[in-house]
Amino acid sequence: MSFVNEGNKPTFGGHEKFVFRYGWLKKGVDAVAKDPTIFSDDKALVVLGVGKNMVRSIRHWCLAAGLFEETHARGPGRPLQLTDFAKRLIANEGWDPYLEDTGTLWLLHWQLVSNLTRTLIWHLTFCTYYEVEFTKMQLGMFMRKQLGHRGISTTPDTVNREIDVCLHTYVTTTRKAKTEGISEETLDCPLAELDLVRFASEDNVYRFNIGPKITLPAEILGYALFMYLPRIIGNRRTVAIDECIYKDGSPGQVFKLDENSVIEYLEALEELTQGRLRLQETAGLRQLYLDHDTENWFRTSALDLLDRHYARSVN
Repeated sequence: MSFVNEGNKPTFGGHEKFVFRYGWLKKGVDAVAKDPTIFSDDKALVVLGVGKNMVRSIRHWCLAAGLFEETHARGPGRPLQLTDFAKRLIANEGWDPYLEDTGTLWLLHWQLVSNLTRTLIWHLTFCTYYEVEFTKMQLGMFMRKQLGHRGISTTPDTVNREIDVCLHTYVTTTRKAKTEGISEETLDCPLAELDLVRFASEDNVYRFNIGPKITLPAEILGYALFMYLPRIIGNRRTVAIDECIYKDGSPGQVFKLDENSVIEYLEALEELTQGRLRLQETAGLRQLYLDHDTENWFRTSALDLLDRHYARSVN
């Protein structure tokens, strides 16, 4: 449930050019719960009810979303294990196994964009690319420069494929069918419901939808904030509001929020956390003050917010 270590070498292409579909994550979690080596076995095709490429894609997306972890166990196959996040969210009796709550889609978006190993292009697209309007070619040029700066060697075709799948994750087929046609590779991903990226077919241009997100619950934003802050805060107890809005990896960037929207969320979180997170203004500088006592405070607070959200959504 944390950001992937930036020192890890990123992988590309594990999605097999498919976005994940409704039901895929649940299938993957259920299969690994019963057999940790299922994805190394040919019977996975029967168990999951999809083709070989889709089996690999399901594995990739579950790893990218932080639902699986690879183990170093000896023996045949490559065992996987469910994360605590998977057990809480997707497993039987979990918060939302079938992705019926829109808050879960926002949560999965956060997980993907925060994964610097499996979905680095997603992270770079949402967190380091500041143009609001762009073409695939422009985004591709930016990505190749970013990868070069990080010493990551890959081919232009690989980068273009990653960009294609990244954009397909958020843009519905109906908006792209006129220009690209409908195929197995362009079927919708649940995250398209979030309306984070819009496609203007007449101009062949993409646009980030920046501003308020009426379907993004304050508890999900709070979870993201509490998972983000330990990366930047060190021993500080105060954080500049701009660090929550504009900094690489911040909730403001990941969820494409404007400043007023982030302020409104922080005000709501002040109440939800009973004042342990507070907005302060000193000498014209707006800051976030954190009243935390232990190293586990951030994670515990993050999970408490998710518990609160799903308890409310169920009731």
